[in-house]
Order: sequence, then structure tokens, then C-alpha cells
Amino acid sequence: MDKKILVAFFSASGVTAKTAQKLAQAVDADIFEIKPEQAYTSADLNWTDKNSRSSVEMNDPSCRPAIKDRFPNMEQYKVVFVGFPIWWYVAPKIINTFLESYDFTDKKIIPFATSGGSGIGKTNAELEPSCPGAVLMPGRKLDSSVSKQDLKAWAEKLGL
Repeated sequence: MDKKILVAFFSASGVTAKTAQKLAQAVDADIFEIKPEQAYTSADLNWTDKNSRSSVEMNDPSCRPAIKDRFPNMEQYKVVFVGFPIWWYVAPKIINTFLESYDFTDKKIIPFATSGGSGIGKTNAELEPSCPGAVLMPGRKLDSSVSKQDLKAWAEKLGL
């Protein structure tokens, strides 16, 4: 693969992290964990509590949780896989923060998600305004048991 690839991911419970690591190995990519400035507690992630941090964030379209570290040299990447758990049928707002923190003009952005049950929903429609000028590819939900072979085949279908 001649294109420099990055797998950037946000993982609240570790599931997305494992999938991101497997994907990075399968496509020979660098990897970056998108960490919130303030870590999420289990109470923050309680989606059944409408006052939990994650619920409040997801109900506020303008919410952009702060990210702890900035990724250096983003300009060297032509392809960026962006991984996250599905929250309320879309990407967590911290993914919008990440996308809005860099210039992705003419880069391929490929979302991937993990989920206990729901699909990827309208994730791309929610992410598209956050990465103007980028080529936002169709997102894909990845099962935690996805094989490196399947990930390589997916990357090849995407032209990588």
C-alpha cells in the first residue's frame, strides 16, 4: 500500500480499541487514540440516565468535547480510518471535535464503528459537516470478531 494510512479511534470501554488495533495491523497503518481531556466514567456513559454526561453531550448538536492530545503531522496521511462506538445511532460528539481539529481536504475519511447492537445509522450525515473538503467514505460497523483477513479485503475494496 503506497498511501500513508492512519487509524484514529475513540474507545470508551476498550472494544473499539481492540478493533482499531486489528485494523491498523491489517492495513499497515499508524494508530492514534482520541482521548477526551476529561475521561469518561461509567456513570458518564450510562445512556439510560438522561442527565449522564454522554446523554447530555449527544442531545446537544453543538457539543464538542475537548481532546487531550493533538496528533502531529496529520498532513502526511492520505487516508484516515476513524473508529468509535455507536452512541445514539451516530458517532460520539468527540469524533466531530477530532474531525474539526484538522484540515482533511482531499483526504479519504473512512468511519468504522463498534456496537453492542445498533447499526451505524446516519453517522456519515452527522460527520460530513465536520470534515469539509474530505472524501467521506461510507461507514461500516465492525464486529469485534472481525478477522484481519476481512479487514484487508475491505481495505482492498476501498482501493487501498
